[in-house]
Amino acid sequence: MRILLTNDDGIHAEGLACLEKIAAALSDDVWVVAPEREQSGASRAVTLSEPLRVRHISEKRFAVLGTPTDCTLLGIQELIPGKRPDLVLSGVNHGQNMGEDVSMSGTVAGAIQGMALGVPSMALSQARRIRHQDHHIHFATAEAFGPGVIGQVLKAGWPSDVVININFPDLDASEVKEVEVTRQGFRDNPLIQAERRTDLRNNDYYWLGFRGQMSNPAEGTDLRAIYDGKISVTPLHIDLTHNATVHDLKKALGGTPPRG
Repeated sequence: MRILLTNDDGIHAEGLACLEKIAAALSDDVWVVAPEREQSGASRAVTLSEPLRVRHISEKRFAVLGTPTDCTLLGIQELIPGKRPDLVLSGVNHGQNMGEDVSMSGTVAGAIQGMALGVPSMALSQARRIRHQDHHIHFATAEAFGPGVIGQVLKAGWPSDVVININFPDLDASEVKEVEVTRQGFRDNPLIQAERRTDLRNNDYYWLGFRGQMSNPAEGTDLRAIYDGKISVTPLHIDLTHNATVHDLKKALGGTPPRG
């Protein structure tokens, strides 16, 4: 099995090293195409207004001065010779990608681009700062369970227009007892915020970031599973259409377009 790895934390990220260990347990044909610099929050951005520079680091390993989407696209179409990858793995992200976060996640976007190009794809994230507001992150947990969870999902299979989003809880591996297949949740309070600061010339500037605050998600969601210390496996669909509203709006707008 040929596996392409990417991420949004950059080519030197600890989580990518973790993902390489996970992939090595599944295959001896592993390729890495990752951003030269951190691209957290890049979502599905593509680089259109400037050239993409690629640095060939070593055999089967490349750094791209671009986004996770750029990396997956170049990996599949240009940088890996011969046959296409059989699987794209994106991550392991330095922090959870759950709920509404998945729409801005570069990690998830790297997997979505693989899916869009016809390659089965998964995003992997290691939760952090949910139970404890420290900087320790349990990559050993993702490393311990990643190969087994990926293997079971591969065995079960999934539709070609779906990506698999896997989140590991912020616990030691010995404390994780269960895997739950979940749906995407939605927080009851927004975590992202802008903090205004002032530079030495007395000009305002802003840092965007996330508050370490738990919400009260519904049972069966990715958020609830991680809060409960479980591994969350969520099949995500790129189709954002809300079909119930389509039905309702057809009653109001179907037919001749209104004027004035």
